Amino acid sequence: MNHTHKLTDVATLRSQARQHIEAGAVTAGYNANRDQVVKLLNEALATEIVCVLRYRRHHFMARGIHGQSVGAEFLIHSNEEQGHADLLAARIVQLGGEPDFSPDSLSQRSHAEYVAGDTLTQMIQENLVAERIAIDSYRDMILYLGDQDPTTSVLLKQILAVEEEHADELADLLEGMKG
Repeated sequence: MNHTHKLTDVATLRSQARQHIEAGAVTAGYNANRDQVVKLLNEALATEIVCVLRYRRHHFMARGIHGQSVGAEFLIHSNEEQGHADLLAARIVQLGGEPDFSPDSLSQRSHAEYVAGDTLTQMIQENLVAERIAIDSYRDMILYLGDQDPTTSVLLKQILAVEEEHADELADLLEGMKG
């Protein structure tokens, strides 16, 4: 418990809540640079969409003795990345921004690259590289936000946990391809 923070009295909370109600969830207590947070979230959104598309392609292109099982894993990851994109878009709207789904600038805004990969091993490697980029990107954003935007931080931490899970699963798949 933080004993240095003085709790706001109820009358003040009620009064503040009536001010600027058009801002929705963004109250006077929001301390982050909202424009910068929306920009970061739109970059994360682009990254997730690129990952959805890459995983989808890999799902359909997976061939060979391990193709069916690895392809099924790619589809699961694609669906989870789509869920992340939806959560990010919803948070952008909560912050009064607009989620940028424009295909024209998607790859420029994405932290991860769209690499097709010719073999199943290359597909796994490219997805693992993208997950590692996402892990570091989300970790950076979380550190950047600090305690300025706890809701976005919690969201990013939840997504980060799944990205780490994906990376672990892909590393296991890659190891399995060797033997």
